[in-house]
Amino acid sequence: MTDILIVEDNKELADLLCDFLRGENYTVTVAGTGEKALSLYEKYGARLIVLDILLPGIDGFAVCQKIREESNTPILIVSAKTDKEDKLNGLILGADDYIEKPYDIDIMLAKISVIFKRRYAVDELTDGDLRINKISRTVYKNNTQIEMTAKEFDLLVLLIENKGKALSKDYLFNQIWGSDSFSEQQTLTVHIKWLRQKIEDDPKNPERILTVWGVGYKYESI
Repeated sequence: MTDILIVEDNKELADLLCDFLRGENYTVTVAGTGEKALSLYEKYGARLIVLDILLPGIDGFAVCQKIREESNTPILIVSAKTDKEDKLNGLILGADDYIEKPYDIDIMLAKISVIFKRRYAVDELTDGDLRINKISRTVYKNNTQIEMTAKEFDLLVLLIENKGKALSKDYLFNQIWGSDSFSEQQTLTVHIKWLRQKIEDDPKNPERILTVWGVGYKYESI
């Protein structure tokens, strides 16, 4: 699932916004028409839709109405249509907010950040260029998805949720594999090695997942 679907027929404006959003570590998809937006949303989904109104073919109001019939995905309308009636129509159709063009990019980014924090903060962990979604069980580093096994994912989440704390090997093993698991504790060491290979810039000199000698491991922000 992409983070943000931008529905905008002005390619220059769409590309500019796309660059800013990717700079904030969001994954972004762009659609130039309402029809394309609905097709992409149906196929891949999105966590937020930034929606222009004046589109070729199906307009933004129709896109908003169609999506709202099927989901409660946040919709942020961005339009040069500034009449009160247009704003009311967008909000009545289910948009979460309505921003007039031209907009200040800092205000746009702030509004998007607020939407994500309000809707998704509980379900997402971030640390620098690393982003973990606990609902979709996906991990991204520098906007590139990292494939992980279920145990790797659970171990990474446990470490990050206890950032800065030295966690014993027994505790980590029992939390992830269970005290009555048939696995041996050595499997924890192997999974730590695999995690480092996936999220560290230099796995041989890790900066995130650190060994605490005589205890276990801890996670530190970089």
